[in-house]
Amino acid sequence: MLPETNGLRATRRKVAKIVYEIDGRDFSTLEEFYEVIGRVLIPGADWGHNLNAFNDILRGGFGTPDDGFILRWKDSHVSQKRLGYRETQRHLERRLMHCHSSNRQSVRNDRERARQGVGPTVFDWLVEIIRVHGSGGCEQADGVELHLE
Repeated sequence: MLPETNGLRATRRKVAKIVYEIDGRDFSTLEEFYEVIGRVLIPGADWGHNLNAFNDILRGGFGTPDDGFILRWKDSHVSQKRLGYRETQRHLERRLMHCHSSNRQSVRNDRERARQGVGPTVFDWLVEIIRVHGSGGCEQADGVELHLE
């Protein structure tokens, strides 16, 4: 039951979440995804353009609403293809050049699985990161909803 104030009953009003939209046709690489997502979610902000920084943006406080938002990913099937195993291999090659020596074997193993068309892709990584911040995710309090279209 909601409290009464001066004889008036308070009512709960569900506020619609802000909808941000990206289009899978607008990018073909992980770096291009970062450019698009930065322009859409936090225009003009300086951020790390990496998976960890992307994860941080979804927590709010970087210009995105603290109470969550909807990310509508149009043409996600295009992104799923473009950010598939070929892009995953490319990204892992780049990561291999810059990662700490203690991580190299793990990255090599991931790269080999991607070459074989096995395991998660860049697209899968991004979707997983977003879903962590939504219903059922370990950071669901962030209130991010992903709509793949």
